[in-house]
Amino acid sequence: MHIKRYTIASLILIALVGWYVFAYVSQDTTAIEVFGVSLPAFPVAVWVIVPLVVLYITSVIHMSFYSMLAGFNLRKYNKDFEKVIDAIADAYMSKDERNHIYKTPRYQLLGSIIDNTTLFPSASLSDGTQNEKLDAVLKVIEDIKNGEVVELKKYSLKPENALVIQNDRNRYKKGDITAENILSRADTYAPSLVQEAYSDLVKTASLTKIEQYKSFLTKESLFDILSRINASESSLDISNEALINIFNILDLDTKDLIKISSSLSVSMIPDQRIKLFETLSETREDAIEAYMFTLFDLEMIAPANELLENTQDNEYLNFKAYSALKECGKNFNINLFI
Repeated sequence: MHIKRYTIASLILIALVGWYVFAYVSQDTTAIEVFGVSLPAFPVAVWVIVPLVVLYITSVIHMSFYSMLAGFNLRKYNKDFEKVIDAIADAYMSKDERNHIYKTPRYQLLGSIIDNTTLFPSASLSDGTQNEKLDAVLKVIEDIKNGEVVELKKYSLKPENALVIQNDRNRYKKGDITAENILSRADTYAPSLVQEAYSDLVKTASLTKIEQYKSFLTKESLFDILSRINASESSLDISNEALINIFNILDLDTKDLIKISSSLSVSMIPDQRIKLFETLSETREDAIEAYMFTLFDLEMIAPANELLENTQDNEYLNFKAYSALKECGKNFNINLFI
């Protein structure tokens, strides 16, 4: 019951009781002694309503106390409700560290479940949730998915967060940041975006820039570099020494080196190609097969056979078989023997 309404009703009741006693019971005055103390004389009606007044005061104190407790509990529930909204927003944004503290048992259970669950907003939520905070988060997610760039600093997301990665990629695609911006501050961007930026860089950048960020080199980007040698567009002039330095960055095996030789057959001058793998074979044993492949691929049969003659009987059997077939007048593609 509202205290204001209770007060009005109580005052009316007290007034009616006092009036009834004074009008119909007694209009006399009397004095009362309490614990040996004589109180002033008052009409009987006054002494009748005194207990009612005391009852009213104590009941108001009682209701005020429990109303205050209820207010505190309601405030806890309201705060926990806001924390649940925050937990849902964090889950939508795929935050890794989610640990909200709740003060009410029911919200503790609900909040714990949300903090340990992956949530994805459905398309039906695009019309809004009637909650300002959640609607703002949903709009951010939708904008990022649509290729827009949004401000994410206030959400304190880590660089490896999927939304941060996509938002940075949107910035990159829109030209707000360049490949060099990303590579020069690689520690602030996701590794996947850094690799994407370097892959794009090697397709058009100068050799100086490629070597400047060579720590991001991958096998895939290496073949992008090789494809630019003597190409009609974005041609790259690179020496064998520079190529060998680039090769040494990666953990290349025999198959990789043969694949590189095959790739260079399209654009590299034969003499440079032969010299490249000859030089490699002098310092790397795993490059000998690539050198043999290069010679056979370029129909340099005599130098290739000379190499084979200096090997053990059980070595390089595939190339020896190819050489034997060549001597018999059989022409096969060298790629069938690797």
